[in-house]
Amino acid sequence: MEAKNVLLAVENLKTQFFTYGGVVEALDDVSFGIIEGEVFGLVGESGCGKSVTASSILGLVQKPGKVISGRVLLDGDDLLQKSAKEMNQIRGSRISIIFQDPTSSLNPLFRIGYQVAEPYIYHQGKTAKDAAKDALKILSQTGLPDPADKARNYPHELSGGMRQRAMIAMALTCEPDLLIADEPTTNLDVTIERQILNLVKDLQEEFGTSVLWITHDLGVIAQICDRVAVMYAGNIVEQADVRILFHNPQHPYTQKMLKAIPADSSGEELDEIPGSVPRLINPPSGCRFHPRCDHAMSVCSGKKPIEREVGLGHTVACHLF
Repeated sequence: MEAKNVLLAVENLKTQFFTYGGVVEALDDVSFGIIEGEVFGLVGESGCGKSVTASSILGLVQKPGKVISGRVLLDGDDLLQKSAKEMNQIRGSRISIIFQDPTSSLNPLFRIGYQVAEPYIYHQGKTAKDAAKDALKILSQTGLPDPADKARNYPHELSGGMRQRAMIAMALTCEPDLLIADEPTTNLDVTIERQILNLVKDLQEEFGTSVLWITHDLGVIAQICDRVAVMYAGNIVEQADVRILFHNPQHPYTQKMLKAIPADSSGEELDEIPGSVPRLINPPSGCRFHPRCDHAMSVCSGKKPIEREVGLGHTVACHLF
């Protein structure tokens, strides 16, 4: 990966939450890069740190959380060194996010059209009249039926799929360099999910935006992503091209995840990963996956594995390598 092609580089990111019960080590030395114009997937079980990664990138980690160390480079510029005012300018213009639940992300007191128009006014200095026209245009591009009518609606008057389309429109108003999609299809039915996935992919290609797609669903990763990083308990355990990951997974956790996906209707019993993601207040020493791993060795509990390249652009953090 040539450095000049990397839009976002996350380097050795460590984020912790200081609670009464102890320090939650949410992210522990997380590193990955997103190339200009690609869809990059971040996949893992619930509670592994995916959404905390998004919050850390955007400077939205709330107390008692704090980014302890690392760098988040956007075109080589470290976002962690920016002031709150500077980050307010970057969010919505250069980096946008689509949240999992549009109901809680959209303001119930304002009409959809106004909320989509607002970024044009705030970030681009457009008049309310011009912003309203542009809002209708971007709503139309998202496939929202009868956008002029729906723009006059409040969020509660729209279906879940329509609200998510409005969120996508808001995120793309200023044609950001990076779009973060934090499990945006989780609460939608399968038909609407497919429509949203196709929509995001089409708009991503049209606008040339890079996408960080966060999900627990490897099926979604297979449909939309170019490359993927597998996250477990605050660590990146494997990174690869999507096709390579699905055909030649190397980390035991990745292998287990893939075996847990129904492949066909043959009735073959699915594999399962025993146990659950550990509490990150007191995570396992060494490799955090070792208590659930079929291949655990004595070194796994005493030493954290480092990422090693096992193929072109394919890295694995495991003592088996």
